[in-house]
Amino acid sequence: MLLFSVTWGTVSGWWAIPCLLLGLLYAWLMYRQPQNLPDKFRYLLAAFRALGVFLIALLLVSPMVKSTNYQPQKPLILIAQDNSQSVNTFHPRDFDADKFVDELAKLKHQLGNGYEVQEFNFGHDLNSGLSKSFNAKQTNIAAALRQLNDRFVNQNIGALILATDGSYNQGADPQYEARNFKTGIYTIALGDTNAKRDLLIGNVNYNKTAFLGNDFEIEVLTQAYQSKGETMHLSVTEDGRQVNAQIIPVGNDAFKKNLTIKLNADKKGVHKFNISITPVKNELSTQNNTETIYVEVLDSKQKILLVYDAAHPDISVIKQAIEANKNYELKTSFTADIGSLKLSDYSLIMLHQPTAGSFVALKDIIAKTKTPVWYLLGDQADISNFNTAQKLTNISTTRADMQEVFAQPVPEFTSFVLSDSTMQKLAKMPPLLAPFGTYTLPATTGVLFKQRIGTVATNYPLLLFGDEGGRRIGVLTGEGLWRWQLAEYAQYGSHHAMEELFSQSVQYLTANANRQRFRVYPSKNVFDEGENVLFNTELYNDALELVNTPDVKIELKNTAGKNYSFLATRTGQSYQLDAGILPVGEYTYTASTTLGNRLFNAAGQLTVKPLNLEISQSAANHQLLRNIAVQSGGKMLPPSQMNQLADLIRKNENIKTLVYEDRHYNDMIDVKWIFGLIVVLLGLEWFLRKREGEV
Repeated sequence: MLLFSVTWGTVSGWWAIPCLLLGLLYAWLMYRQPQNLPDKFRYLLAAFRALGVFLIALLLVSPMVKSTNYQPQKPLILIAQDNSQSVNTFHPRDFDADKFVDELAKLKHQLGNGYEVQEFNFGHDLNSGLSKSFNAKQTNIAAALRQLNDRFVNQNIGALILATDGSYNQGADPQYEARNFKTGIYTIALGDTNAKRDLLIGNVNYNKTAFLGNDFEIEVLTQAYQSKGETMHLSVTEDGRQVNAQIIPVGNDAFKKNLTIKLNADKKGVHKFNISITPVKNELSTQNNTETIYVEVLDSKQKILLVYDAAHPDISVIKQAIEANKNYELKTSFTADIGSLKLSDYSLIMLHQPTAGSFVALKDIIAKTKTPVWYLLGDQADISNFNTAQKLTNISTTRADMQEVFAQPVPEFTSFVLSDSTMQKLAKMPPLLAPFGTYTLPATTGVLFKQRIGTVATNYPLLLFGDEGGRRIGVLTGEGLWRWQLAEYAQYGSHHAMEELFSQSVQYLTANANRQRFRVYPSKNVFDEGENVLFNTELYNDALELVNTPDVKIELKNTAGKNYSFLATRTGQSYQLDAGILPVGEYTYTASTTLGNRLFNAAGQLTVKPLNLEISQSAANHQLLRNIAVQSGGKMLPPSQMNQLADLIRKNENIKTLVYEDRHYNDMIDVKWIFGLIVVLLGLEWFLRKREGEV
């Protein structure tokens, strides 16, 4: 409903009286003398004239016109249905999944036109509509709640109906996300709270690298449900050879035990370890009895030197992120102390906010060697010397100011691959502080992140990499990485994105340090089912410069003997391959290329493992659903009582239609219909007078 009224604002409303008198005076002067018009007709024309002049005079006074729009909004009922495998795998005997979804869909009809009902299903992601497939291999209840809250923020959410078994294997505790809903949450408790008979490997913790001749440990979490009195036989094989065996008595029906297994790194290269539990009779599933891991055995760690002139919280963050990869050892040093170091021992030199003194101290090593250098700029960095020392980018600045910049991922970056989740996380991080100025860079520079200033995306680089005469260079133009570390842990409970960013960056910068001319390696050794298998490939000429002129062939072969042949794609100066989604299994790969008269080969192995997350926990978590319902003022119901939902919602006095008032103020001269009315009044008066011969 739309209503109009006049408001005077700073102008006195008494001005309406002089405007009206002016209109009446104008009409009286025109029609005071008798004319060849009937009196009633003359009075009508005088009224047209008086009203028209009155409106014109009001426009000169310029009052405001207030328009008020009253918009009713029905209460919004959100339905979120768990579409994961566990719902249709572990349930009471009388549960019919298809019938349950049909009953849930009837709620929209039962509530009638007084409510707006929106339906969703979720597993790893939130999707529109209800689903009977129950094929999601991961469950992230917290993410579904967060996406619903974000999508319908500031709308009249009456209630949320959450139909799930309460089991989740991705994301944070849903109870924390549920607190952000300012409405009742009605939970429908699916699944069976009784655990089924099952032995499984709950988790494996290990370091992806070990060093030749050293012992290393793996931690294995073994679990058993409804198997009291059984004996668990666990074995570990290395490349098909058994290297460890354990016998574990199961003491109760909800058994858990952490095992620490010591192994020896006796041979260089990447080694595959299978950890498996022998199945027992009547076991629910054997798919979760096996885990595969890969450990790379190295001769020694690569040494990295971080040089700085003043303490800074970013230094600790960088050290932690790099040393999360056991292949790297980072040493920090003040610029004044580098004279006591043997700089040729280091595969990478990182300059944190290099001052003029840093450039002088490292001038010879930078000029005379091919040691990679990574510049990390900030408020104390000497921009003039930085511009002279490298040619990747030039910063033109007239004042020593800093500005906040956000990371804007560049999809065209091809030097190395970061996972989609890492790219998305870093794009949401707090801003860094970068030098204020104009940034220029050659077209061949590989920019991983550009600067976004507020909401404005720029072409200025934030993180970039390149090659200068055989030396690889990296530049981070901002400081404040400690903000990223804190924010990632607060939002995601880990530092995985920071660790992956630094690990991949250091790997790229130091790639030619081992003089390996042809490198082919998957982005990881163990891929989840349904995940794209990605390869990186690098080929170096005699001068250790990246080239990608010849074709690179990559062949994969699984244990069943099926072959997959690919041709790597040229990207930038190297190659990449997206082999797509491969069937579950063990794979070996071989790669070959020819540069000049020399044949290069590379080989390795990888695993595509089934996603067993949904069958690793058979017992439903109804206590979680009860807590969510109680803290929100809702109620938990079993599927058999779903027909009560409509009545519960209708009887809830907090769920009602809201009427939103929307006010707009405009100058009267901007209201077009008033202008139209004036034209009609004066035009009609003129037409009638002319028709009567009075014009």
